[in-house]
Amino acid sequence: MANIVIEGGYKLSGKINISGAKNSAVALIPAAILCDEKVTISNVPNISDKYALDDILKYLGAKINDNGESITIDPTEIVNKEIPESISKKLRASYYFMSSLLGKYKKVSMYFPGGCAIGARPIDQTIKGFEALGAKIIKEGSKYTIYADKLTGGNVYLDMPSVGATINTILVAVRAEGKTIIENAAKEPEIVNVATFLNNMGAKITGAGTSEIKIEGVDKLHSCFIEVIPDRIETGTYMIASALIGEKVRIENVIPEHVEALTLKLKEAGVEIETGEDYIIVSSTNKMKAINIKTMGFPGFPTDLQQPMSTFLTQCDGISTIHETIYENRFKNLDYLKLMGSNIKTEKDKAYIEGKIKLKGTFVEATDLRAGACLIIAGLIAEGKTVITNIEHILRGYSNIIEKLQNIGAKIKIE
Repeated sequence: MANIVIEGGYKLSGKINISGAKNSAVALIPAAILCDEKVTISNVPNISDKYALDDILKYLGAKINDNGESITIDPTEIVNKEIPESISKKLRASYYFMSSLLGKYKKVSMYFPGGCAIGARPIDQTIKGFEALGAKIIKEGSKYTIYADKLTGGNVYLDMPSVGATINTILVAVRAEGKTIIENAAKEPEIVNVATFLNNMGAKITGAGTSEIKIEGVDKLHSCFIEVIPDRIETGTYMIASALIGEKVRIENVIPEHVEALTLKLKEAGVEIETGEDYIIVSSTNKMKAINIKTMGFPGFPTDLQQPMSTFLTQCDGISTIHETIYENRFKNLDYLKLMGSNIKTEKDKAYIEGKIKLKGTFVEATDLRAGACLIIAGLIAEGKTVITNIEHILRGYSNIIEKLQNIGAKIKIE
């Protein structure tokens, strides 16, 4: 079993180039099924989730040419067959195949997706979108069979602005007859990236990035190209690490507007940040003050940066508060921060973090993707050696994270 081993206390300096967004790539790859011709997706991150999606595509009969940075997908010989649990459970994003297969073939059979254990992650809003467009659902245990004689556009009001449900509804609506309107849609940049991809194929989608998205169904979709946007969560993770132990770390290939909520919070705490057109420079300071964080959908503070941010708050003078409003089980990382010496109390969906407290390296476990990022940052600032187990969670979502941190001075390796 491989572990990540970190010797803490080394300053970070230099440049980091941000990879393509995990949360875009994992939706763009299944969306390729909807096309009637080849498509090419560039700036694809080197993460294990990509390979899990490739496995599903190959299982269905798609032809894939993956050169590491871009993927060309030819879906013309796909066979729409049941996707078994052995491959669907590898990641949450496998459920985008549910919508793309339903949208193109009017039928799909697959098992409930997997992913990080960060609390209940039901797909009721996705199912609501399917039903609004005329689909019928049969659920047998964890297996879903979804079919429709005809998919017809309709009005879908999401009870909460779910990213997954928004994307899934778009994917089904693209080839449905007539107009679909999604209200209370999520506004995340990854949704805009997916909508742009589909529009490049010939879809008719307007309003992506707003709370109301309109889709006019089309009969055919043609060959196209799309570039995955920079990963705002990866950007934020390196910003947080640099805010703690960095000397003018330059983070490149970014869209600063996508991390504005984090930038403002770090500045509020006293961190020095310089923002350019496509870069951000971050330096640590000697004194930072406590702040309060409340997770929200975009453009609010992202839940995916809440866990990495918890390490930052252990180094701020005073008591900081995190209010997690998206997932009810996203504080597992805090037990390991306590093991490293932090003083943290939790009450339901709130955590109270006292700083400034020196952390000490020890053995910890990455219970999920962003918890792993939290612990890597903690290891970078801790005294002594930190050993992180269960690292497959981290490698699911951070492209070349070990090499990127080594290149800016971190003493980190996989053993």
